[in-house]
Amino acid sequence: MVKYTKHNLNKLEDIFNELKITVRYEKGSFQSGYCIVSGKNIVIVNKFFDIEARIHTLLEILDQGTFDPSQLTTENFEWYQKVRKEMLKPV
Repeated sequence: MVKYTKHNLNKLEDIFNELKITVRYEKGSFQSGYCIVSGKNIVIVNKFFDIEARIHTLLEILDQGTFDPSQLTTENFEWYQKVRKEMLKPV
């Protein structure tokens, strides 16, 4: 089972880095807790979120966006698939 740790958050941030997407944590009035800046490859996440909420938010962004898996290392892609399957289970 994957846990909500700073290490796993860093691994998710590494995936965004490989996809050439900048992740920033800032305050703002985001309806969904995050904002995607179109055309700039920047994702802004509410800085007041705890680690669990940050992980869920980043997974949600990856899940809704289209990205090319060939941009990821095999290790990161396999880790993402595992985490996605465990953490985004329907309730």
